[in-house]
Amino acid sequence: MTGAARGSGPTPGPNAGSNPLPDPVRETRAMIAGMAPRPVPGDVCFVTVGEAEVTALLPSARAMMREPEGVTLVLPLAHPRCPDGALALRQITLAVQSALDGVGLTAAVSSALAARAIPCNVIAGACHDHLFVPAARAEEAQQTLAALADATG
Repeated sequence: MTGAARGSGPTPGPNAGSNPLPDPVRETRAMIAGMAPRPVPGDVCFVTVGEAEVTALLPSARAMMREPEGVTLVLPLAHPRCPDGALALRQITLAVQSALDGVGLTAAVSSALAARAIPCNVIAGACHDHLFVPAARAEEAQQTLAALADATG
């Protein structure tokens, strides 16, 4: 990533100058109370591919991460590259613009979901945190996170 990291000052985005990003939230209680979890429609799967496949698959990907084993992509579950029997996950985006150097949001979210035995994988973007939970438990996860936000606010 070029420019300043999220949380260290404003970073020009695609609308730089016309719509600057607000300052990110750093205070733990404010991040949790303001997380406003939002479900993202559609199930996804995580797949690991070789570098040679990335260019063709990237337009379909919701997220990408390079790892020693290959490139992990988050793809729509209906994508042909998702294997039969892949774990169907649903994305929940936290609407709060949390600072990358903020402390406690991921721990609070993970703890609340773990208390209900709901698996959760987190990917941080420049502006928001994105949670991936089993699709079959997505509504329960959403309700759990909303209750946590309400109890904290």
